Amino acid sequence: MTRPQELLPCVEIEPAGRARATVIWLHGLGADGHDFEPIVPELRLPASLGVRFVLPHAPSIPVTLNGGMRMPAWYDIRDLDLRNRHDPVGIERSRGQIEALIAREVERGIPARRIALVGFSQGGAIALHTALRHPERLACAIGLSTYLVLPDTLPAEASPSNRDLPIFMAHGSHDPMVMHERGVASKERLEALGWTVDFRTYPMAHEVCLPEVRDVARALAAALS
Repeated sequence: MTRPQELLPCVEIEPAGRARATVIWLHGLGADGHDFEPIVPELRLPASLGVRFVLPHAPSIPVTLNGGMRMPAWYDIRDLDLRNRHDPVGIERSRGQIEALIAREVERGIPARRIALVGFSQGGAIALHTALRHPERLACAIGLSTYLVLPDTLPAEASPSNRDLPIFMAHGSHDPMVMHERGVASKERLEALGWTVDFRTYPMAHEVCLPEVRDVARALAAALS
């Protein structure tokens, strides 16, 4: 996959000492890289891990489901029919943009095995989509309140290097935007293809909660230690 000439603009949060690992965290539809900035200190990751956080801003594009209104989005959502709603061209464009951020971190001295991809909702879909296809072994993939996109291409496109990638998924039991059942179905699809998925459910809507943040922190610490 060719690297775009320009990297996405990002919020970057550096560790106190030398960066030894990177978490690339993707926001949801209509938000931006600042959305999860307040979560970073709440993770309370050990300083010894030396984690740099990279929180990219998705480009602003027309979103069909929202009447063509332009907003930050990782891909277009066409309609409510899950069979037709996702934009494969946009998904692959975003995948290329995240691959470029991974490559930049490798150039900055972070091994791919110490790079984690995290995302919420639409951002979570791109995080999972990219991580499972990335040619080098990554640290882990974390999808929050999310689902698989283009799952039918995954068996052919999955990277052998990430066949044992640790995957953590979390979902709200009362989520009105991305139904809990859709998250469970994505988890089961991954398991059927051979991945082990740590899937947690929380009594919340389309949001994050403190117990979830604590579980994300544990997953990151385990993968980056």
